Amino acid sequence: MKLNMNKEEFRKFLLHAPQSKVMQYIEDVHPVDILDILRDDEEDAQDILGRLPENYIAQIIDEAETEEKYHFLMQFSENKQKNIMEAMSSDELTDLLGILDEDQANKLLARMTEEDARKVRQLLSYEPDTAAGIMATEFICIKEYMNVEETLRYLQANQEEMDNAYNLYVIDSLDRLKGVVSLKDLVSSAFTTSIREIIQTNVESIPYHMDQEEVGHLFEKYGYLTMPVVDHIGRLLGIVTVDDVMQILRDENTEDIHKLGGVGEGEKLNGTLKESVRSRLPWLLVNLLTAILASAIVGLFEGTIEKVVSLATFMPIVAGMGGNAGTQTLTVMVRGLALGELDYKHIKKVLFKEIGIGTITGISIGCIIAVLGYMWEGNIIFGLVIGIAMVLNMIVATLSGFTVPIVLKKIKVDPALASSVFVTTFTDVLGFFFFLGLATLFIHYLV
Repeated sequence: MKLNMNKEEFRKFLLHAPQSKVMQYIEDVHPVDILDILRDDEEDAQDILGRLPENYIAQIIDEAETEEKYHFLMQFSENKQKNIMEAMSSDELTDLLGILDEDQANKLLARMTEEDARKVRQLLSYEPDTAAGIMATEFICIKEYMNVEETLRYLQANQEEMDNAYNLYVIDSLDRLKGVVSLKDLVSSAFTTSIREIIQTNVESIPYHMDQEEVGHLFEKYGYLTMPVVDHIGRLLGIVTVDDVMQILRDENTEDIHKLGGVGEGEKLNGTLKESVRSRLPWLLVNLLTAILASAIVGLFEGTIEKVVSLATFMPIVAGMGGNAGTQTLTVMVRGLALGELDYKHIKKVLFKEIGIGTITGISIGCIIAVLGYMWEGNIIFGLVIGIAMVLNMIVATLSGFTVPIVLKKIKVDPALASSVFVTTFTDVLGFFFFLGLATLFIHYLV
């Protein structure tokens, strides 16, 4: 039975209602709802947590951001910390310990049971951005030689491990993954039916070393709620759940957006001034160097600009439109590379499409700016110069937006991190070069 009250009323209920009533109602409340209240009112957070059962606190900490987990856990005594950590999922514990220094991590490991500490140490030994680094070790697996009745008895005896038991993974005597059995097939089969008779052997598994972003793409492709993680000989190590994947995809998207904007991936909206400056300043310095390069190109044509001052008015338009066109292509390309949508077998088709886009949009924008240039200066050659420069720069922009991320990917540099700097350089430098170069070539018709 869920309480029908707003956030403030629910906060007061958690603080002041009889504890028996709180215990009764939180069974129907998602831990995230209480986590929102704890974040909004830190003064009352400790009092609210003190009135909740340890297994529910563990669920709240599981849902918290990695940086918050340690903060919440440290509000309890060592004995209560031990009980909470026993109830937490192994992957969330691993995330927590992964951000701590060695002394802090060892203190928490010492408060765990020997079995839990062993599991977490094993998870910490994997690369954090791989399938093994994000998997959980709490899952149900059954032996292929069991029958339905034995399996049902086994499930009843291990109810606490069944939170993610949408499917049962079947292993052999060496713990190698043999297949999967759905709960539907299990409960609809006779007790004497062997697991081997109802097993589905075409189960998709994840290699333990697969990058977490690729894991996310597999979940998107197949629509699974859980997927098993196996080692190099097919032994079942753990499972990855869809809620972990959603968090990964969100973090990866945020990281890519930050990188495209020349902002460090770790910068937070409520971060410190020092962190933000350290995150942004290096990329601004890189952009300064590219701006100096573009200015140097302009400097080569100072004599032309002195003779036709109107060129200075239209220069930013050519460079700016090229930058926008390049960014459009770049955004599509970086997203396609990140999601694995760009098939190198069809790369020529995509290239010709981008050239077509650059040509058509360039001619369209070029015609408009040519007419405006003619009307501004009263000189048809001036209009043609700026129109042709616009067409050339738009084509270069789409080509650079297509080529730069592919080249960076090939040389193992993150396309989201560096592409925008190079594309902007191309469009600015070549935009000025095309416009001022053509103006110099036809200077006798412009003065």
